[in-house]
Amino acid sequence: MSVSDFPGTGNAGGEPQPLASPERDLAIWWCPLARDAAAMPALWATLSPEEVARAGRFGTDALRQRYVVGRAALRWTLAQRLGIDPAAVAIRRGERGRPMLDEGRAPDFNVTHTLGVALIAHLDRPGWRVGVDIEGVDRTLSHDALARKFLTDRERSAIAMLDDDARRRAFLRLWTCKEAMSKATGDGLSAPFREIGIDTTAGLVVTEGPEPYAPHRWALHPVPVSDDLYATVALWSATPPPANSR
Repeated sequence: MSVSDFPGTGNAGGEPQPLASPERDLAIWWCPLARDAAAMPALWATLSPEEVARAGRFGTDALRQRYVVGRAALRWTLAQRLGIDPAAVAIRRGERGRPMLDEGRAPDFNVTHTLGVALIAHLDRPGWRVGVDIEGVDRTLSHDALARKFLTDRERSAIAMLDDDARRRAFLRLWTCKEAMSKATGDGLSAPFREIGIDTTAGLVVTEGPEPYAPHRWALHPVPVSDDLYATVALWSATPPPANSR
């Protein structure tokens, strides 16, 4: 199977594009979610019955198309790794609904999308899991109220003297880190965000957090997708090391 085989594109391109990875066992792809109507049947054909049913529940054609293209892109990247047809990739819902391959199969993977693009990550590291999140840099939101709900006291103090727009951007940068972490564990919005501390002054570093968010179990990396997007990939050691090795 070659990169020209992404459903609905033939030899014209349009397949997910690999991005430079900060770690050798981590693979990252970027994929635009816009497709011509003529390409959609081939993309639908790669989905499982459960995915087709979920796609049918989206309220608009635009949301439905983005889901189908994103899911087909995820299946295609996994198929490249596994050497099988995208429709044959067995994706199941694990604990708390987190998608994964059948038990014992590698790699671990995660996907996120916003503003018409998807970001996909695979991690082929035994005992580790991956999460990704992406946000538009210009997204408007009630950042000060959200900061009080989701940031630690230290994080809020660190951004308190910034102007309003800089605080908004700082919140979004921190949020992509915490959301990626919660997607790695599968905790989602139940994660203890106000107890997870991130330092962004020199890279992205986890500085505090209760288990399973203890700093020694995490590695965070920014993903330079474009100037319009903040993206973060989070790597989690799902199997804690022995106490005497810390």
